Amino acid sequence: MKISYNWLNNYINLNVNPTEVSTILTNIGLEVEKIEEVESIKGGLKGVVIGEIISMCKHPNADKLNLTKVDIGNDNVLQIVCGAPNVAKGLKVPVATVGTWLYDGDKKFKIKKGKIRGEHSFGMICSEKELRLGDDDHGIMIIKSNVSNGTIASEHFNLSSDTVFDIGLTPNRTDAMSHLGVARDIKAYLNYKGANMSICKPLVDKFVVDNTKFPVSVEVTNSKLCPRYSSVTISNVCVKESPNWIKEKLNAIGIATINNVVDITNFVLHETGQPLHAFDLEKIEEKIIVKTINDKTSFTTLDNEKRVISSDDLMICDSKKPLCIAGVFGGAESGVSNNTSHIFLESAYFDPISVRKTSKRHTLFTDASFRYERGCDPNITIYSLKRAALLIQEICGGDISSEISDIYPKKINHFSVELNYSNMDSLIGEKIDRNRVKNILSDLSIEIVKEKKNGLDLLVPPFKHDVFREVDVIEEVLRIYGYNSVPVPLEMHNCLPNQDEKIDISNKIANLLSFNGFNEIMNNSLTKSSYNKLIDNINESQNVIILNPLSNDLDVMRQTLLFGGLENIAHNHNRRNLDLKFFEFGKTYHKVNDQYLEKNKLQILITGNENHNNWNNVSKKVDFFFLKKYVENILLSIGIYNFSSNNNVDSHFSYGLNYFKNNNLLVSFGIIKSNILQSFGIKLDVFYAEFNFDHIEKYISNSIKVNDIDKFPSIRRDLSLLINKSITFEEIKKIAFSINNKILKNVDLFDVYEGENLPKEKKSYAISFLMNDSKGTLTDKYVDKIMDKLIQAFCQKLNAEIR
Repeated sequence: MKISYNWLNNYINLNVNPTEVSTILTNIGLEVEKIEEVESIKGGLKGVVIGEIISMCKHPNADKLNLTKVDIGNDNVLQIVCGAPNVAKGLKVPVATVGTWLYDGDKKFKIKKGKIRGEHSFGMICSEKELRLGDDDHGIMIIKSNVSNGTIASEHFNLSSDTVFDIGLTPNRTDAMSHLGVARDIKAYLNYKGANMSICKPLVDKFVVDNTKFPVSVEVTNSKLCPRYSSVTISNVCVKESPNWIKEKLNAIGIATINNVVDITNFVLHETGQPLHAFDLEKIEEKIIVKTINDKTSFTTLDNEKRVISSDDLMICDSKKPLCIAGVFGGAESGVSNNTSHIFLESAYFDPISVRKTSKRHTLFTDASFRYERGCDPNITIYSLKRAALLIQEICGGDISSEISDIYPKKINHFSVELNYSNMDSLIGEKIDRNRVKNILSDLSIEIVKEKKNGLDLLVPPFKHDVFREVDVIEEVLRIYGYNSVPVPLEMHNCLPNQDEKIDISNKIANLLSFNGFNEIMNNSLTKSSYNKLIDNINESQNVIILNPLSNDLDVMRQTLLFGGLENIAHNHNRRNLDLKFFEFGKTYHKVNDQYLEKNKLQILITGNENHNNWNNVSKKVDFFFLKKYVENILLSIGIYNFSSNNNVDSHFSYGLNYFKNNNLLVSFGIIKSNILQSFGIKLDVFYAEFNFDHIEKYISNSIKVNDIDKFPSIRRDLSLLINKSITFEEIKKIAFSINNKILKNVDLFDVYEGENLPKEKKSYAISFLMNDSKGTLTDKYVDKIMDKLIQAFCQKLNAEIR
């Protein structure tokens, strides 16, 4: 938001320079991001002086050129070559000296010492157009007043300059969306520093109704979306170009001028913060109705764009047609033009949420919508209306031709807040003089209703939307008192937080993965709702839907980390980066029985080759077991052992496993279905694991399990089993340890065979059994008995055959 230094001076006598004002604004919470010097003529005619032609003769080498001697003061006479037809001895003229920059729109050129047809020239005698003082370019500009030679041109022509502050206004500072609002804060600060200032607010007591020839009936059908609507009619106005003082003020803050009526509404908006809209009264049929209209109604706005109106958009209509999108943008048919004679002037307060949605729906972001959607002051509509009406009468002529209509069924009152001095002192860290506190609050327009022994009862005006609690009032006091004025305590306190175990574990896992070549990714928590249809297990009734999404691609919060990871893989594959290992810590979001749940997850994605090919290594493609190795290493690294598994995985896996601990799902992992990958344009297999951190946290152990080195030798026996394909290795392990879990230390699968010489429904497992007895050396006879029991159990329970 742009604020003009000169404009501020209209309301408060600033005895400080623009640089100091910039510092004050930043200190009181209105951070100045940029300071810009603005001149009524670009460049400010710096280097241009008034001179007198004291002699003139024909150029010896050019018939149409003249050699002039120009006195520019201080005994400085310049020779200048000039070709203007009206050049003559004795004229006072503007002279651009060597080094001066002159501007033509966005183009600029520098006056240099030159040689024209053999004669030196030390400057340029300028025309009106060259100086941007007018449109005449048929000859040099002649200055008729008796001005001293060497007078600075900018001083002679009374050029104005201004300093404009570009303020990074935070959404909560609705009270500072105008020059009067900013002036109020500056006044409070300077008065706190010892000044005795007041705001010179323009008076509107001269507002008088001249006649009631053009009354307009107003009807508001939706007072929720339009809590207040004020209006008046003005007849016999003359619509033309605005006077210079209005154009200069608006141009300084980057507002294009249109005509005097529209410019006045813009002027009052930036002065008071209250948006206004002027309608051509003769385009209004019968009455004004503030209402919503039928869905998909076509409406042409002031920019001549046809827009499709939603039934949620509040519209200003007459008895037959829509005229304006309320609080956002006017209509092409009802706007003020040079042919307008009578106007209907609107000053209203519209619901901020409604205006924000409408503005976004139509991608119309105007100065009016900027203020309405943040929350204007509902109690200044009449003041701003009168202020604009008086300016229109002054500049455009005309008569006030109706009583002011003000529909305000339910007044928006001040907020009641109690301030306790003890709480304020505790929060700020020191005691502030009570009289100074009261003066600060009064200067900020916060009314003191009652003074108590240890506090104040206050009424906060509605334009301070973010001040409705005691802490908010304390913040207002502290803004003016100065954050830098709060003393730093000399004693130091140890305020290091306790180490979060969750962060420790996350860091441990992140280190493990990054040391093994994984890259960490971080994705947006918002995703595309259409992705959820790819996975049957995702319950769309649990979607957390965004009411005002930035785009259709970010309209819902994610229920799985997978989609973001697949987008990352697709992005890399499109750039021929095929061998990828990613991991991501993140949350998923679910709506369950009107409650919102967040779940902590870790995802791993692997695709391509295990390693890059090089002269010493031919890498192989990643597979399920490559992923499984990392899944188990993660669990073991955080002290989770003896987990169980099943293959009843979610629908997005074509094959995979679940690991459990006490019936709590720790992780699901496997290979992603090809149809899901195709939706992302991924042609390679993707292996994926999703850890449920909320369950994993229950079993994390920092203790390390260490076994003594065996005193006695171990014996390994191998067994080849022919079994049905549906039987898992986990089932075989369970049976083996149920037979003997004292000396049976480990069961490993070291070969799987399917194919020739085996029935289609069968597979062959080669399994090793490692046995050790800590009390003595095992005999072959004893081991043979155990093996016989294992074979018998496999044959009976699994219908296995020994090969």
